[in-house]
Amino acid sequence: SLTRDGGEPLTHTHFSAEGEVEFKSILYIPKEAPYDLYNDYYKKQSNLKLYVRRVMITDEFDELLPRYLGFIKGVVDSDSLPLNVSREMLQQNKVLKVIGKKMTRKALAMIKALADADKKDDDEEDEDEGEVEEKEDEADEEEGKYEKFWKAFGKYIKMGLIEDAANRTRLAKLLRYATSKSGDKEISLEEYVANMKEEQKNIYYISGEDKESLLKSPSVEKLLAMDYEIIFMTDSVDEYTVQHLTEFEGKRLINASREGLKLEEGDKDKRREELYKDKFKPLTDYIKETLGKKVEKVMISKHLVSSPVVALSADYGWTAQMEKVMKSQAFSDQSKFEFMKSKRNFGINPRHPMIVELNSKIKDGSADEATKDSVLSLYLSAVVAAGYQLTPEDAVDFSTRVASIVSSSIGVAVDAPLEPEIEVQDDVVEEEEGEEEEEGGGGGSAEAVAPPIVSRASLRTIVPTAEATLPTPKPKRETAPSADPITAPPMRPPRTDDPSEGAGVAGA
Repeated sequence: SLTRDGGEPLTHTHFSAEGEVEFKSILYIPKEAPYDLYNDYYKKQSNLKLYVRRVMITDEFDELLPRYLGFIKGVVDSDSLPLNVSREMLQQNKVLKVIGKKMTRKALAMIKALADADKKDDDEEDEDEGEVEEKEDEADEEEGKYEKFWKAFGKYIKMGLIEDAANRTRLAKLLRYATSKSGDKEISLEEYVANMKEEQKNIYYISGEDKESLLKSPSVEKLLAMDYEIIFMTDSVDEYTVQHLTEFEGKRLINASREGLKLEEGDKDKRREELYKDKFKPLTDYIKETLGKKVEKVMISKHLVSSPVVALSADYGWTAQMEKVMKSQAFSDQSKFEFMKSKRNFGINPRHPMIVELNSKIKDGSADEATKDSVLSLYLSAVVAAGYQLTPEDAVDFSTRVASIVSSSIGVAVDAPLEPEIEVQDDVVEEEEGEEEEEGGGGGSAEAVAPPIVSRASLRTIVPTAEATLPTPKPKRETAPSADPITAPPMRPPRTDDPSEGAGVAGA
């Protein structure tokens, strides 16, 4: 009756605070999110009711909990607030700010307890794996409470990391992400750090559309080869979240799609990198000259294992996913954000046969238009694989190159002439109808022709003509002239209400 919610809560807490400020509160999280929860994040929430000495003051007061906890419902009753004050004075009351801080911490503690309970259940399931569970139905009901919470209200927690710097550490422990080793589950950053290898110093992540496409990205080939776990951030708000969450428990968060992977390298690895730079300097200079302003620099990439090239973002500026997010906003002015678009870096794999062959051609001085086309094709394919949107000019160029590759693979010349159009005969239906009419009018048809149907009106004109050719019979005495059954009009039926007329007809 207080919150107009008939469903059972996902979790709840009941507490009372004493000391400087005295108040009692009941808070709970609904099992399902309202249908319009994400329509307007900045609208005022009316989920909390404020009472002073058991007298309701307002139910549209959004100063007790921050905006990112607006999905929590409940009641607050305080004896420390003045009763006979206006709402404007309440907003400036210092006691109310103290109540808000304590309630925020209690709400976050309630959510953390829900997450810890799920983690404990998962640990018990791992220990009891293979044993028969006696209470399977009860376990199904309790299973995945925090998973349900995260699916319903996870974006609000991510918004809290952006807005609430004081509780950022508490909120970071509530985050859940899919990783390259988590399978279908989502794990916390604490679990990620616990699973890190001894030589791993940073937390690696990549943002994009979905997990499947990110797992095949050339940017993560080296990390996967080293058996490092990678976090997949597939939500649009994640790009804003990681800008405010730069580290967790002393581990830096590194974007795998950017230039520097910050991998631990020894002296031998550094010397090898310098040798590669000297060996492939002709190719890198040629690629930079060919691509021009499309890339900021060409380098030997540390990301690649099996792919020949990769397109990377600079250390500062937008990633490919961030560019998509900004372009999708309806009221954004793209001209103001041009400086934020990061310059793309083009990385090559020095061990790939295609790169080795291109470098050999340039060293021998045998580079031609085909070599230039190969470089452009590799660049466009790397941009598409990295998730960037092609410019209109590059999109047309890319489609032309794909059509040329398909044509050569099936043995069709690029400039082959088009086939003539199929000729369609005109008026075929009318000619067939004319032939049918001719066949029906011919006398030599063996089929019997049905006699024409003669109407009653035509008989009226035919019968008198026939009677004119016959001899006229002599009239009979005392006999009324006979009426022609065809030409004479039909007799009217006798009226039942006229006795004289009915008798005359009977006498006749």
